[in-house]
Amino acid sequence: MNTINILPSDGAADYYGMALTTTEAQLYLDRLLEHIEWRNDEAVIFGRHIITKRKVAWYGDGNYAYAYSGKTRQALAWTPDLLTLKARVETLTGKTFNSCLLNLYHTGEEGMAWHSDDEKTLEKDGAIASVSLGAERKFSFRHRKTRQTISIQLEAGSLLVMHGVTQDHWLHSLPKTKKVMSPRINLTFRTMVI
Repeated sequence: MNTINILPSDGAADYYGMALTTTEAQLYLDRLLEHIEWRNDEAVIFGRHIITKRKVAWYGDGNYAYAYSGKTRQALAWTPDLLTLKARVETLTGKTFNSCLLNLYHTGEEGMAWHSDDEKTLEKDGAIASVSLGAERKFSFRHRKTRQTISIQLEAGSLLVMHGVTQDHWLHSLPKTKKVMSPRINLTFRTMVI
């Protein structure tokens, strides 16, 4: 499968295009909406405890603890659907993953602010494979020093893989939009260091 690195320097964000057919993407969207143990995300920002509209779920090979935004989550056991999707992603990328953080955005009014996935419990410079289901959304990168911004439309069934020194040099975000009224699920397959 041909990939395109959408970043000009200081890391790699390889866009694979469609990893799932339109039919598969819709099937998994419906199944994950129903069968995943979704919870409202929580964060501590500037000392304030915030509960988001966006929902999350954390799955993995073991009972991994994953701490970000001042909160710790414990991994749940893989579901059959997640294992199937993990195997597809591992086959396409040639990488292995031991966990997955899922995000559910109900509409375009929910997004994610600028951040990097650089927690100490994640494999240093390891791959993070992002599968999109549901509504097509813009995904943006911003260089920490130059402030250069690069954006890509992530469609249902698409795969984007960040790896190398990307998290050191680039922030990423999912901008909010009033144009999208349907849900999006984003699966981010990761490697935890145990």
